[in-house]
Amino acid sequence: MKNMILICLAAILGMGGAAQADVVTGTYTVEGTNLDGSRYGGTARIELSSETTCHIHWSTGSESDGICMLYDNAFAAGYVFETGGVGLVVYQVMEDGTLEGAWTIDGQSGSGTETLTPQ
Repeated sequence: MKNMILICLAAILGMGGAAQADVVTGTYTVEGTNLDGSRYGGTARIELSSETTCHIHWSTGSESDGICMLYDNAFAAGYVFETGGVGLVVYQVMEDGTLEGAWTIDGQSGSGTETLTPQ
């Protein structure tokens, strides 16, 4: 069963504003585009690591791990590829729990897109 995570992050951090988005721990289906426009897919797993942070692991033909957090309806993660590259992804949390975002890799031009859909 999926547990709700980070729902009250803004209240915990003393931030007011828009209604809180929901992000759940568990497995997500990944669909995205690479920097060159080619498509990829796979899975991502989100697990709570504190009241304000989580761990995320992607398996999309390569493996990467990161730290993540929710801020209002933005969900962000910094990550490291198994080969050592560093990246950043920022998602908008949609009402149905889907995460829609853009990502980049340090030292490379452009950005890719990625959608995480709860399984």
